[in-house]
Amino acid sequence: MHLAAHFPGVNNTTVWSDPRSRSQIDFSSFESLARTAERGKFDFFFLAEGLRLREHNGRVHDLDVVGRPESLTVLNALAAVTDRLGLAATVNATFNEPYELARRLATLDHLSAGRAAWNVVTSSDAFTGENFRRGGFLDRADRYTRAAEFVATARELWDSWTPDGESRPFAHEGPQFTISGEFTVPRSPQRHPVVIQAGDSDEGREFAASAADVIFTRHGTLEAGRAFYTDVKARLAAYGREPDDLKIMPGVTVVTGDTDAEAQERAAEIRRQQISPQNAILTAEQLWGTDLSAYDPDGPLPEIDPVIDSGLVQGRVLYGDPVAVVARWRAIAEAKGLSLRQTVIETTTRQSFIGSPRTVAAELTAFVDERAADGFILVPHLTPSGLDDFVDRVVPLLQESGAFRSAYTGSTLRSHLGLPEPVWKG
Repeated sequence: MHLAAHFPGVNNTTVWSDPRSRSQIDFSSFESLARTAERGKFDFFFLAEGLRLREHNGRVHDLDVVGRPESLTVLNALAAVTDRLGLAATVNATFNEPYELARRLATLDHLSAGRAAWNVVTSSDAFTGENFRRGGFLDRADRYTRAAEFVATARELWDSWTPDGESRPFAHEGPQFTISGEFTVPRSPQRHPVVIQAGDSDEGREFAASAADVIFTRHGTLEAGRAFYTDVKARLAAYGREPDDLKIMPGVTVVTGDTDAEAQERAAEIRRQQISPQNAILTAEQLWGTDLSAYDPDGPLPEIDPVIDSGLVQGRVLYGDPVAVVARWRAIAEAKGLSLRQTVIETTTRQSFIGSPRTVAAELTAFVDERAADGFILVPHLTPSGLDDFVDRVVPLLQESGAFRSAYTGSTLRSHLGLPEPVWKG
């Protein structure tokens, strides 16, 4: 299986009240988590991106208050303190340009000796667009159109240097970009940095099948994972690709204990820390689109209907139709006798593997063996020590069973992932 580490930073899974939590800005936090991932022989280290501080009811979102550093800058620094670990940056294809981004990614690939990756994301958010000179944004239907041409154009730039090290002029003319000139960075050790795509929508799946090397996804059960895996892998043939050319890696959390029962207790306590009474109200407000501060988090769900497109929350992605989600929450709360806070805890849990180290190792292996995933991107709840327990207690069991590598056998991220070298199309 393949394993990657997501730096928790500003994610909702992070527990900042834990005394072991440290800064999401200090380089020492990034270095600590990356070194742990490399000690565990992980494929890559994964950073998220934020192009504007999110807002809730006119105030900066509490997880963003100390800022969000730029991913590629951090990864360039990490290249100097790691040797084999892949370095993946989330960079937006809506608010960047192919030449500049292709240059920055190729530079990281050189500095890291072939370990760079680009997680392609898009935005249809006018709120984020206000931070940029053109002040615009793309309609949702156009996001992947631009992203697909962006990736294709970047690859044209990377291919403008021949395998013999000769620079050739490039010229690209398309609906999104018309550029020509000469690319300044020679062919990098991987030829093309690894391309990751994050998204579960139909258009996201199709984009991944056509252009990505890894898809970062989310699904909550083995059955859902198998359905997603089968669907996405079946799309590859239309683009002349083999099933192993795209790795499917859901984001997951892991909680371990000496016994399964102890792990379940720890997981329940972590969820209570993640969803405090205040956070329960804030999470509900994202869905209802209105101020719910007068409601008791330990009381029943609000009886009012959601306010659609209220603007209360800015810069956050909402998953699903609020009316349908609220109806589902109400059904769950009524069936299980849950309060508002308990309902938030029940419905917002990311897919987790909970149990003793041996139980977790067996369940992870089963997901891969049963074609529900090719591997996993771990999202710990502590910054930066959240991977320590997994690396110390679960990885050795995976190595012992032959499910995971005991040593790196190559030097590039492509070699870790078992991806073919890009065919030069110059």
